[in-house]
Amino acid sequence: MLKVLKSGFFMTIQDLGRFGHRDIGVPISGAMDVDSVKKANLLLENDPNAAVLEITMQGPTLQFEEPTAICLSGAHISATLNNVPIENYQVVQISKGDILSYGRLENGFRGYLAIKDGFQTPKVLDSRSQFIPVTKKKHVKDGEEIPYTKTDSYAPIISEVKIEDHFLGEELEVFKGPEFSLLSDQQLAAIFSKPFTVSKENNRMAYQLKELIPGHGHSMLTSGTLPGTIQFTPAGRLIILMKDGQTTGGYPRILQLSEAAINTLAQKKLGDTLSFKLL
Repeated sequence: MLKVLKSGFFMTIQDLGRFGHRDIGVPISGAMDVDSVKKANLLLENDPNAAVLEITMQGPTLQFEEPTAICLSGAHISATLNNVPIENYQVVQISKGDILSYGRLENGFRGYLAIKDGFQTPKVLDSRSQFIPVTKKKHVKDGEEIPYTKTDSYAPIISEVKIEDHFLGEELEVFKGPEFSLLSDQQLAAIFSKPFTVSKENNRMAYQLKELIPGHGHSMLTSGTLPGTIQFTPAGRLIILMKDGQTTGGYPRILQLSEAAINTLAQKKLGDTLSFKLL
């Protein structure tokens, strides 16, 4: 078991997502930054869908009750194992009783803790990803114990890699959305000629951008949406749906983020700037 001594700001259990249930209104959920999760699981020779801990902004304090191996990825949040610093993208051997502690956020927003063979929490609709009301809990709390498989010895093929952080850039690549043709020249210029700022309304459901563009008076039937769909409100607000976002919406869907752009945006926080590049 992994004992949660202190859970941090907002920590959840996530895998790659809950697929095949959007027809009944269930979001995909899953890790916000899939690229970081896949790389950590690869170093541990895990299944790509092995469950990890997604750690937002402020990290936890955790105690391992059985030997295993771990790998950190995603945002750079200073971390120590028994008060000895450890880095992202390196396999770290764990002994019984070891304590992992997180400190200051250095860059990015969401970090990941992968463990050998993944965390073994129950699956709901074929996924371990936490999402209320599908799962009983919204996030991990102080005092919880999270099951994992005991691994006495693990000799990785590759123990460490140097990776250029994909989230340091500000440019998000986008495709045309279903209602892209509704945009006027003035609105297009406003979207693609200036940077935007992440507002305080940002979470696993959606990111709202602070700056407004010229609004619209278009009405439409509620239609399907996906993670990365950019909705355009009548007031001129851009809302980018994320992994826990609703499966339908009534605002024009003007753009769609690429998978790489979703990963990048997942590492942005209040006050960060970004821009759009049309593919």
